[in-house]
Amino acid sequence: MYRKEIEGFIDSHRDEMIEDICTLCRINSEKMPYVEGKPYGEGPFQALQAALNMAEGYGFTIRNYDNYVGTADLNDKERQLDILAHLDVVPAGEGWTETKPFEPVVKDGKLFGRGTADDKGPAVAALYAMRAVKELDIPLNKNVRLILGTDEECGSSDIVNYYDKEDEAPMTFSPDAEFPVINIEKGRLEGHFHASFQASEAMPRLVKAEAGIKANVVPGKARAVVEGVDLKTLEAAAEAVEKETGISFVLEGDLPVMTVTAQGEGAHASTPQEGKNALTGLLVYLTRLPLAECPQMNMVKNLLKLFPHGDTCGKAAGISMEDQLSGNLTLAFSMLTVGADGLEGVFDSRCPICATEESVLGVIKQAMADHGLTLENDSMIPPHHVDGNSHFVKTLLSVYEDYTGLEGSCQATGGGTYVHSLKNGVAYGAALPGTDNRMHGADEFAVVDELVLSAKIFAQVIVELCS
Repeated sequence: MYRKEIEGFIDSHRDEMIEDICTLCRINSEKMPYVEGKPYGEGPFQALQAALNMAEGYGFTIRNYDNYVGTADLNDKERQLDILAHLDVVPAGEGWTETKPFEPVVKDGKLFGRGTADDKGPAVAALYAMRAVKELDIPLNKNVRLILGTDEECGSSDIVNYYDKEDEAPMTFSPDAEFPVINIEKGRLEGHFHASFQASEAMPRLVKAEAGIKANVVPGKARAVVEGVDLKTLEAAAEAVEKETGISFVLEGDLPVMTVTAQGEGAHASTPQEGKNALTGLLVYLTRLPLAECPQMNMVKNLLKLFPHGDTCGKAAGISMEDQLSGNLTLAFSMLTVGADGLEGVFDSRCPICATEESVLGVIKQAMADHGLTLENDSMIPPHHVDGNSHFVKTLLSVYEDYTGLEGSCQATGGGTYVHSLKNGVAYGAALPGTDNRMHGADEFAVVDELVLSAKIFAQVIVELCS
């Protein structure tokens, strides 16, 4: 129903839609220091005002929730569908070559700029989908609300604020991932632990070790300072461990004190098998050196027993599990600091639907206690699952198939999206399978044709679910 009209409207407003996306992408909306009345700082505030002004200009009823979230309603009828997008972005970072981060430009069919794919481009595509339905005067029985958040990248406290005031719609999708439909998100245990032990001056010794930048990143580098080991022994261990693990080592300093840098490959903690963990590689290296026995080194060895190099499924910790729908549990040992009399660290585990606090948190907490380590967590984020056979999900897949000619299927992810805590929320678009938008990286882009196609798909979904 109405496909010809929808396609004609979106195609005729293609250039206008891209310019509206550019308007928002010219605003640096990364999280900034709190200012009174601007909970996430000036940038997200400006982006929200611009987006709401845009929506109001197209005739939608808007509301600003104290500059945390803004909404645009298609009509005043009973709510049926929420489209949940966000206007904040990750920091620009370095290495941009196609354009400056906040100077969006179209090249070879791609719109480059921070936020073009994540998530300002999809947000505007959703706005134009609503605009198409409105201006084509397609009759609806229920309402669609576009929800525009401003803190998705830094914890989603904006949405917590919004849902403290508003009920969840019967159906919600977020265009903040890729097609077809992500209806399963693994649970998460971001484990924080520590241990204390008696300091030792016995030689040779480990002076200190440190690795990791964020809990959700497999460390590509790790460093340790050792004292009292001769260079030949250090080099021989480096060569042997590199052959065994694929982790390389750089030795620097003046004997008897040397700095050892382990070099691996970083990855997102939800896919640790795609990286080479420099932290666990460094632990292997340290245990191969003739360091004096002491409480500190005993604890390092215990860490390696629990998190051996190459174990990305939690097998050694006793929590390996999988199910048919969501796949296997993953575990990334992501951060560690070791000093003379104590250590603290972090691991990130993404847990399938079959996981429970008893089978994951309880088991690993006891395993760590058995090795002298204290896991500080008392809870974990549960998995999220929306029935793939529901009318909602089947409609999303059907429209996707009709407009793309591609097979639609439900997908699971180890990452988290905006809808994780919503009873009937899924991720839907706005990139096609196989498109790497370089989200969070330099030269982020959205494929213009995919943004246009997404707007058409979203408009058709609105018609199918709200008529």
